[in-house]
Formats: sequence, structure tokens, C-alpha cells
Amino acid sequence: MLTTLRNAFKVKDIRKKLLYTFMMLIVVRLGSQLPIPGVNREYFANWFAQQQSSGAFNFFSAFTGGSFEKMSIFALNITPYITSSIIIQLLTIAIPQLEEMHRDGADGRKKIQNITRYMTVGLALFESIAMVIGFGRSGLLQKVNFINVVSVVVALTAGSAFLMWVGEQITEKGVGNGISIVLLINIISRVPQDIAALFQSYVANTTIAKGAMAALIIIAIIVLTIVLVILLNGAVRKIPVQYAKKMQGRRLVGAQGTHIPLKVNTAGVIPVIFASSLMSIPQMIVAFLGKTPTGFGATLVGMLNQNNWFKIANPVYSVGLILYIVLIIFFAYFYTSITFNPIEVADNMKKQGGFIPGIRPGRPTTDYLNKILSYIVFIGAVGLTIVVLIPIFFNGVFGASVSFGGTSIIIIVGVILETLQSIESQMVVRNYKGFLSE
Repeated sequence: MLTTLRNAFKVKDIRKKLLYTFMMLIVVRLGSQLPIPGVNREYFANWFAQQQSSGAFNFFSAFTGGSFEKMSIFALNITPYITSSIIIQLLTIAIPQLEEMHRDGADGRKKIQNITRYMTVGLALFESIAMVIGFGRSGLLQKVNFINVVSVVVALTAGSAFLMWVGEQITEKGVGNGISIVLLINIISRVPQDIAALFQSYVANTTIAKGAMAALIIIAIIVLTIVLVILLNGAVRKIPVQYAKKMQGRRLVGAQGTHIPLKVNTAGVIPVIFASSLMSIPQMIVAFLGKTPTGFGATLVGMLNQNNWFKIANPVYSVGLILYIVLIIFFAYFYTSITFNPIEVADNMKKQGGFIPGIRPGRPTTDYLNKILSYIVFIGAVGLTIVVLIPIFFNGVFGASVSFGGTSIIIIVGVILETLQSIESQMVVRNYKGFLSE
């Protein structure tokens, strides 16, 4: 990793992209500290502290980099964009027009991206208005008047839209993966605070022997999770492809052997983000309404809270874990079906004279790819589930309450690896172009 960055800084174009990305991330963190005029930050900080038992708000705090509880201009952060992306991708299957756009290639994806932008702004506006209505008269606003209400709504909406723009600029002018990098810096900004909380809870106030043992266990869990994520992201199933010989002029060319690399973790971290987001929505609605559910409603909300899983005192809450696992597996298959089209791959291979040894071109190749995909996607989804559940298990058993966990570690490691691969590919392309120009 350090070698890649060191080599990248030697290339002028890539160095500019890295510095541009770095400057944009500084803007993101500065904006996360700027308060919204007319907002009582102490009120909201106290209210947020009372919600710490909710796993949804730990999740939300990590994704916003702490800007939500501070009520900064970036309080909503990129969460409206993530939610809009989830909605659009779910609607891609339900609405034929969106499915057709997705199949239209680059032009279709641009149209879908524009729809996602408009939905992001609309969702941010809706969430801003809901927050002002829900908390305005309870103490969030210093003065409840038209100007103050409008200024808070505009600031929250504009902040979310600006971060969406920042992510797109990093993708276009920076190192790529803009939205993911913004999410990455938000999560990393919370890690030191959470490490300090773990240290105070399990190391500082115990004997030297117990403290050392607790520190070793914490480090082992983090290292184990990181190693599993790296292995999961690097696992690839190579499908051999052979190209038949053909005449070009007077020469017989072809008979080249290559392969189709199918990543075991085809969908990346998307299934975990989608599943966590959906499960956190009911908890956040209940908290914003300020109502305490009773009876079956309280049990249901408790099942959706990750902080209640694996607790021996309330084993019934761990039933929500089953829904979480099902959602991860479902979104793994769903996202893979959107991003990888076996029919298109089989057709392209057939047009180019390629075939999988032992498999006939056309429909048999499509069926074979579908079969292989169904296996590796399931393995990838199970691997993701294991990685996510390791920190949740220890949080439930030992009562560690932090904003980062398996989901955050997957995002951190996954985004870093993807960004490094993007930088390496840009260096390869640049060297290739330089070779051609010579």
C-alpha cells in the first residue's frame, strides 16, 4: 500500500488527483464542524446521547462522521444519497423504464444518476423539514419563526447536496470512488473516539493482567476482521476462456487462452450497507417521533437493534439477526444481478469466437455462468455475514458499545483496497500511453 502511494506521488497527474482528493476531504471535515445558525446544539447533543442504546444511531453516527449529533451543516451528510441509491436500484427491477435505462450503457446510467441526484435533494429536503417539525418546538431551534425554520431546512438540504457534489468531483477529478471515500473519511474520523471508549471501558479501570488481556482480545478481533475482509475482497473464481483460430489476411491467428475473473464478493460492501440501512429506518422513526413503543412493538424494535443481539439476558432480540442475514444474502444476489449480466457476457464471447472449454457457446454458457455465480455469490454473502457478526457478537456478549463494527471495517478496508487498485490501474494506463507515444 505504501509502495503504491509512494509511486503514485512520483507521477504528476496522479499526484494532483491525490492532492485534490485530500483537499476535498478537508472541506468535508471542516463542514462537519460548522454549526447551523439558529440551532441549539446542546439540546440535540443531549437528545442524541439518550439514544446511544439504539444501534441505528450508532450506525448513523459512523456514516455521518459525528456531524449529525453536532447539528452541523453536514448533519445529514451523504445518507440521503445512499438511501436514494437503494431506492433507485430496488425500483430498477420493478419499473421497466429504469431497467431499460440500466441496459442502455453509459447514457442510461447517466440518466439513472440524474434521477438519483434529484431524489437525493428531495429526500434531504423531506428529512430536513421532518427534523424541524419534530424537534423545532422541543428545543432544537433557538427561536421558532419562519426565517429560522427556512434557514435550517436550507442549510441541511444544501449541505447534503454539496457533499453529493463533492463525491462526484472526487470521482471525476480525484482518485475515483468519490461517495465511498467521503463515507470512508466519516467513519475513520470516529475510530479514535471509539478506540478511546474501548480503552476506558476494558483496559484503563482494571488490573494490568486483565487490561492486557482485554487489549489483546480487542486487537485480535480487529486484526481478524481486517484479514477476513482482505481475503474476501481478493478471492476470485477464474473462468477459463478459449478463443478459436481465425484467418486475418493470410495469417492464422487466435487460439488464445484467457479467463473471466468473477469476484467471490461480487457486490462488495453494498449488501451490508443496504441491510443495515433498512433495519435502522424503523428505529430512527420511533426515536424521531419521541414515542416509546410498548408490547410487541417494543420487542420488534428491540429485534432490529444490533446492540441487543447475542445478549443472554434477552435472547428473543437475537431473532432480528435472522432477518439481517437474509437481507445481506438477498442484496448480494440482487446487486450482482444488476451489475453482472451473464447473457451479455455469453453473447460477447460468442461474437468474438470465444468459448468456455467443455461448454457450448450461447445458452449453455449463460446457464453455466449463472450456476457459478449462484455458488460464489452465496459464499461471498456468507463471508460478509461472518465478518459483520464478529464485532456484533463481542459487542453483545461483552457490552462494548461503539459506532464502528464489522460494517465500518468492511467499508474502510474495501474502499482503501478499491482506491489503491484504481490508482494502480491509472498508473498502468499512463505508462501504457507513454509507451505508445514513444
